[in-house]
Amino acid sequence: MNKQLKYIAPALLSACLLVSCGVVTPKYKQPKDMGTDNLFRDTTVTDTSSIANTPWRSLFSDLVLQNLIQEGLDQNLDLKSAMEKMKEAKASLTQSKLEYLPSVSGAANVTRNKLSEQATQSTSYYSTTWQAELSASWELDVWGKLNSSRKAALASYLKTNAARRAIQTELIATIANNYYTLLALDEELTITRQTIKNRTEDVETMKMLKESAVVNGAAVVQSQANLYSAEVSIPDLEQQIHETENALCILLGKAPGSISRGKLAEQTPYTDLKTGIPSQLLKNRPDVVEAELDFHKAFEEVNVARTAFYPSLTITADAGLAAFKLKDFFDHSLFFDLVGGITQPLFNKGKNRANLKIAKAQQQETFYAYKKTLLIAGQEVSNALYSYQTATEKEATRKKQLESLEKSVDFTKELLRYNSATNYTDVLTSEQSLLSAQLSSVSDRVQKLQAIVSLYKALGGGWK
Repeated sequence: MNKQLKYIAPALLSACLLVSCGVVTPKYKQPKDMGTDNLFRDTTVTDTSSIANTPWRSLFSDLVLQNLIQEGLDQNLDLKSAMEKMKEAKASLTQSKLEYLPSVSGAANVTRNKLSEQATQSTSYYSTTWQAELSASWELDVWGKLNSSRKAALASYLKTNAARRAIQTELIATIANNYYTLLALDEELTITRQTIKNRTEDVETMKMLKESAVVNGAAVVQSQANLYSAEVSIPDLEQQIHETENALCILLGKAPGSISRGKLAEQTPYTDLKTGIPSQLLKNRPDVVEAELDFHKAFEEVNVARTAFYPSLTITADAGLAAFKLKDFFDHSLFFDLVGGITQPLFNKGKNRANLKIAKAQQQETFYAYKKTLLIAGQEVSNALYSYQTATEKEATRKKQLESLEKSVDFTKELLRYNSATNYTDVLTSEQSLLSAQLSSVSDRVQKLQAIVSLYKALGGGWK
């Protein structure tokens, strides 16, 4: 025994020194040099102003869209589920804080004993014991295990809050993008129906020109085929509108149905597109914050695994009343004991060492996930900026293209009336090109609006 104490005592003294130096459970520090300087490709920014700090109601001018987003925030089922996860994590955090307090339990019992005649060498002996006691046990947090567990629970709770904010940011962006898609489909449907009306008139015109021997039967047939090519796209557009409305309803937490909405032409794009500096993503992006909190939680779990190598100190106490007769229960029947103990792990089949290795590996995994989340955030900002720039550049050119194609359609139709050298193929080509350009113009408009939404989400806007 003395030999064991000779080895254990220095080990305990060394452990105390380690604790005093903060080696057993070091304090968490945010990882440095996360490589945020070049996150925004081809963009150098020094201004910390960012649209991420803009309230979502200021970003979207459409009152109908504002109401849809608010309905989504109130009724979305994923968001409600995230709130329940926060409640779970908060309960775990409360439980971890209570670990500092001693555990207390109470018991009361009556015991009836009988000894055999052989044991007492006389008549059978009966006894009754009445007993009531309180027991308490308290583990001293010498090595910081309970403190690290509490910090891990706090990080877990904050992580669920960050996850909720990430869902909210994603929800706002998804509702807005679906809304703009719906407006675009409405506009495409309007353009297509107007095209059908125009082409129906073309068919009548071709029939009249055929009777006047200006064109032949082929032109009439081609004009009819041109009309049908526009008509056949109507069911597809209506199906897309139907499905987009249903998707929006799910986001709003209600059964599929129609969605009230404005018009694409009424939308006013937000223009003050400031990105702030890349390092702001570390605090603004909820998913980046969530990833860091996951890393923090893993860090504290490594600390907990380290404390398993050091002795645990506990104090236990029992006190109560005991008597052989109920009438004597409160008369000189008090008993108590107080025990202080220390338990030092010596050999447990390598479990502590394995647990520490596992915790360290898991911590490294969370760091890599944290780094990747940050890189993806930078990618999304870069993509959104470039998408907005591309859509803006196309606007002026597309306007000129539409003007030219409209003139081309008018000119070819007039030439067809008075010039036999012109055939209906020229009219057909110009009409198809015009319709394609009109639909592309709608796509350009939506691309610009959705790029703004994507940039807002990529910078972490929507949860403040």
